[in-house]
Amino acid sequence: MIVNSAALIVVAGLPGSGKSAIAEAAARRLGCGVVSVDPLEAAMWQAGIARAQPTGLAAYVVAEAVAREQLQLGHDVIVDAVNDVEPARQQWRDLAEQMGVRVLFVEVVASDPVEHRRRLEARRRDIAGFPEPSWESIDARRAGFAEWEDDRLRLDFLTDAAANTELIVAAVERAR
Repeated sequence: MIVNSAALIVVAGLPGSGKSAIAEAAARRLGCGVVSVDPLEAAMWQAGIARAQPTGLAAYVVAEAVAREQLQLGHDVIVDAVNDVEPARQQWRDLAEQMGVRVLFVEVVASDPVEHRRRLEARRRDIAGFPEPSWESIDARRAGFAEWEDDRLRLDFLTDAAANTELIVAAVERAR
C-alpha cells in the first residue's frame, strides 16, 4: 500500500551503459540524492574489508539502508546499480513495499554494442581502487536483463541525455 509520496527510482543497466550519468541528471532535476553501489563497495575496500569478502552484496545492503533513511524522511531516492539479477531487483521491490512508496525501475540499455564497448574501455571514473570491468565480464551479465519481467522505463544510451532525464521526471510525476 502506498502511504508515502516519495519515490524509489532504481536505475539499472550494464556497466558503461550511462546509467550513472542519467541517474545524476535525474537527481538534479528531481532535487534528490543518488545512492550509488560502486562507490560504497570501493569504500569498503578502502576501509580494509578484503575483496575476497562478498562486498558487492554488502554494498547493495548498505545502499538499501541509506535509501531507507531518505525514504523515511519523505525524500525521493535514486539507486544507481547494475541490478542484473532478480534478487537485487527484489530487494528494491521489498524496500518500496516496506516503506509504502512507489518503485520505478529504469533500465538503461546500450543499443549499439560497438559504442558501448568503446565507452566502457575509455571511461575512467573517480572511484579510488575500483577497477573497470572487462568487456567479457559485461557479456556474462547480459542474461540477467533478458530474464527481467518488471514493468520498467527503458532508456537507450544513444538518446539525448536531457531527453532521457525528462522521461524519468515525467514517469515519477505520473506515479505520484
